Amino acid sequence: MGMIKEFKEFAMRGNVVDLAVGIIIGVAFGGIVTSLVNDIIMPPIGLAMGGLDFKDLFIALKPTDLTTLDAVKKAGVPVIAYGNFLNTVINFLIVAVAIFLLVKQLNRFKKPVAATTRNCPFCATAIPVAAVRCPQCTSTLDRVVQQTT
Repeated sequence: MGMIKEFKEFAMRGNVVDLAVGIIIGVAFGGIVTSLVNDIIMPPIGLAMGGLDFKDLFIALKPTDLTTLDAVKKAGVPVIAYGNFLNTVINFLIVAVAIFLLVKQLNRFKKPVAATTRNCPFCATAIPVAAVRCPQCTSTLDRVVQQTT
């Protein structure tokens, strides 16, 4: 019974619940971005390049007369599907930019953390803000504190 109680406390802590929500939203967001890349971004780029479908770009590693990726794969010919890779890279870049922008906006709402240390003006050692004597060089700092405040 104690283990179930411990697991419940662990699972209901804010960080674990936040992580679970983040993963679920991230998976859903990944599906949206994949659709954005495959269905909205790549078709106009392919059209501008003469009707090219990036999904069908491949290099056959064995000689073949087949021209589509599906046909080559069904025939069992090994391929380098660089078109799919290109779509995946664009997908990743969009997700990375979106996450960067989201984190950047969230950081705007964080309160700045007050400094707890400062550097000694004599030896440049980090010391507590309220210190009146440097523990490293033993210089008296009370005059310096009065001058800087």
